[in-house]
Order: sequence, then C-alpha cells, then structure tokens
Amino acid sequence: MNSRKKQLKAFNRLLDIMDDLREKCPWDKKQTLQSLRHLTIEETYELADAILDNDLDEIKKELGDVLLHIVFYSKIGSEKEAFDIADVANSISDKLIKRHPHIYGDITVSSEKEVKQNWEKIKLKEGKKRSVLEGVPNSLPALVKANRIQEKVAGIGFDWEEPHQVWDKVQEELSELNEEIKNNNPEKIEKEFGDVLFSMINYARFINVSPENALEKTNKKFINRFKFLEKEATKAGRNLSEMSLLEMDEIWEKSKEFYK
Repeated sequence: MNSRKKQLKAFNRLLDIMDDLREKCPWDKKQTLQSLRHLTIEETYELADAILDNDLDEIKKELGDVLLHIVFYSKIGSEKEAFDIADVANSISDKLIKRHPHIYGDITVSSEKEVKQNWEKIKLKEGKKRSVLEGVPNSLPALVKANRIQEKVAGIGFDWEEPHQVWDKVQEELSELNEEIKNNNPEKIEKEFGDVLFSMINYARFINVSPENALEKTNKKFINRFKFLEKEATKAGRNLSEMSLLEMDEIWEKSKEFYK
C-alpha cells in the first residue's frame, strides 16, 4: 500500500472511531463545542511542550490528540448540519491556494518576506478584516500576542529596516524605564517596563529567535536547577529556608554543570 493510501486509511479509521464514540460513549455523547474548548487549549500546550523538548515520539502522540479534537469539532458541526470534516479540509485548502498566488497563480516573489506581505494584503482584500490586527486573538498570552502583532504589521511593511535600529530602540526604552524608576512613579514604571518587553520581543524577531520558546527554555532550565538545589539540600539533611544565600549559591553553581 502506498503512503497516501495508508494515510487516508488511517484517517478514515479515526473518523469511524469518532462516529462510534459519539454514538455509544456516555462522555463523548455529552461533549459540545464549548466543553471541548479548554481541553483543546490544554492539548495545544502539551504539544508545545513536546516540541520544546524535541521529543518526536511525544510530538506524534500530542499531534494525535490535537487531530482528535479537530475531528470531534467537525463531527459536532455535522450533527448541527453546519459543516463536516470535508468542509474543514476544503476551507483550509481553498485559503492556502488563494493566499499562495506565487504557487497557484502568476505572482512572482523573491523572498519569505514578500510571501508574508502578500498574505496580509490578500487577507485585507478579502474584506473580512478592516485591520491587519484583527487576526490576533484577544485571548493570546501577552508575550505571544506582542510577537504576533509585530509579525502582522511587518507583513504590510510597517517595520524597522535593520536589527541595530531595533536594538537602539531597546536601549532607548531601557533608559526611559530607568528614569521612571528614579522618579519612583509606579504607573509610569509599569508602562515603560511594558515598552522594554515589547521592544525586546521585536528585537528577537530580527535575530530569528522565538521569544516564547526562548523564555520557556529558560523557565525549564531554572526549574531543573532549582530542583537540583532542593535535592542536594535534602541529601545534606538541610532545609532551604535555613540555608544562607551563599550556601545555596554554591549548589546553584554546581547545578549549571548538569543544566546548561
């Protein structure tokens, strides 16, 4: 059996199982679009964790969980006679063809940047969005949202030209933050701190770093080092709250040999 037939057979099996579960399983029968929403968010974050860990086997499993949710939503949609899995697949296929005129049309592009710019221009021409930024979900975490905002506006040419210009902006925002800290104005300190973060996220884009991935990797590194600190303290029969900062720092430095 060739690869495409094998893939379609596997997907058809999943659709059959979904039909069975929806008909026979008490839990699956009760689910709605709304009840699945928070579970979908959880599955997406689990997939994101597996990707950061570069655990390919876990990525495969988490992709299966996300795919299940897509099939589940589509099954509910078909019951409501609103849409089914074919409509979902055709919808994204139609969108991809329409937004890739350099592949399926007569447009010529010379870079990834031009592809992104064309994408945003086409979206605006479709008339469904009055602003480029309407495509940024309100519920996104602030760091991810900042990154998406910057990507969106850059897609229509509202962007810096060189990385050093963005770094200069970071320095400018840091200077303004330090000034407000000296003035001891809590409201303005928060505002300027937000500006520093926003400019740093923008700079990350220019040096090809995902700020979300970078911060999460640092989170994981800190967690591992702190757990090492706790474990070593326990081995020594000590309580962290009773140890001096110097004693904890010695173990912390040792943890860097294992978690870099």
